[in-house]
Amino acid sequence: MNEQVVAAPGTSVSVRVPGSTGNVGPGFDTLGLALGYYDELTVTRIESGLEFELTGEGSENVPQTADHLVVRSMQAVFDAAGAGSLPGLRLKAHNQIPHGRGMGSSASAVVAGVLAANALLSDTARLDDRTILQVCSQLEGHPDNVAPTLYGGLTVSFEQNGEFVSVPVHVHENVIPIVAIPDFEVATSVARGLLPDTVSHRTAAVTAGRAALLVEALSNRPEYLLPATFDLLHQPYRAQAMGPSFELMTQLRERGFAALISGAGPTVLTLANGPEAAEQVVAAIDEITADADSAAHTHNSEDVSWRVMALRVPAEGAKVGVSTQ
Repeated sequence: MNEQVVAAPGTSVSVRVPGSTGNVGPGFDTLGLALGYYDELTVTRIESGLEFELTGEGSENVPQTADHLVVRSMQAVFDAAGAGSLPGLRLKAHNQIPHGRGMGSSASAVVAGVLAANALLSDTARLDDRTILQVCSQLEGHPDNVAPTLYGGLTVSFEQNGEFVSVPVHVHENVIPIVAIPDFEVATSVARGLLPDTVSHRTAAVTAGRAALLVEALSNRPEYLLPATFDLLHQPYRAQAMGPSFELMTQLRERGFAALISGAGPTVLTLANGPEAAEQVVAAIDEITADADSAAHTHNSEDVSWRVMALRVPAEGAKVGVSTQ
C-alpha cells in the first residue's frame, strides 16, 4: 500500500447503488436499464485487517474474506491506480438486490467496490470516469449491467478499439418496471451456456430492428414497448432453464404487456406504460401465478413463490459520500 495516496484511518465512504437489468429484450449484451432497488455499502479505513458486517439478501452465502466481490473490486482499483495492496478496511453492507435472479447483484457489488476504493484514493491517484467503466466492465465481463448502475437510466454499450463505451439515454417518465422475482435461482453461466454459437441472418436482422426500436420506445414512445421487446436472440434458448419464468413472460405478452426475462433470469420484467398499465400488469401476474394449472405455478414439482414489485428507472446512478472522524 502506498500511504501517500490512500485516505487516513477513520475515513468512511458510503455508496448507494441501484440494481439493473441487462440483455433488455433484443438488446443482448448491449442494452442495460437501471432499476430503483438499492444496495448500500459503507467502507471505513481502519489500521489493519478486514472486517465485515453484512445484512440483507445473500449475506449469509458470501465469503467474509478477501474473496468477497466488493473487496476484489476494490483491489482492482488499487491495482489500476498503482496504489499497491488494500489498507485495513471495515465493510458494512446491506443488500436488497436478490442474488442469482437477473437484477444485477454482481454488477452492483462491483460498482460499489470500485467507487468506494476510488474515493479512498487521493485526487492525483483517483481513476477517471472512463477508466472506472473499463475496470467495472472487465470485472463483470461486459458493461451492460455496470453501465446503468454507474449512470442510471438506459445505457447503450459497445466495444471500440479494445475499450468499452456506454452511452446513457434518458428514459420516458411513463415507463414503469414491474419485476416478478421467483424463489429459485438460475446461474448466469448456466443461462449463457444454453446460447448457440451462431444464429441465422434473419434472426440477426430482426434483432437489430427491434433493438433500435426499443431505444426509441424507452426514451420517447413507450406505446411501442411490446413490439420493441420481441426477442429471438437469447430468451427462447434459455426457456428450458426457467420454465415458469418463460411461461409467465409468454402469458403476459399474449395479454399485450411488454414482458421479458430480466438479464439472465429468472426474474420476469415487464415495462408498463403508465400507472394504470402497471396496476394491470401486477393483477395479471397475480392471476397467472395463482393458477395451479399454469406452468408458471410450479418448478421442479414444487410451487413457485413470486415476489412482485413496481419499481422506477432512476435517472441517476450510484451515489458516493465521504466522511472523516
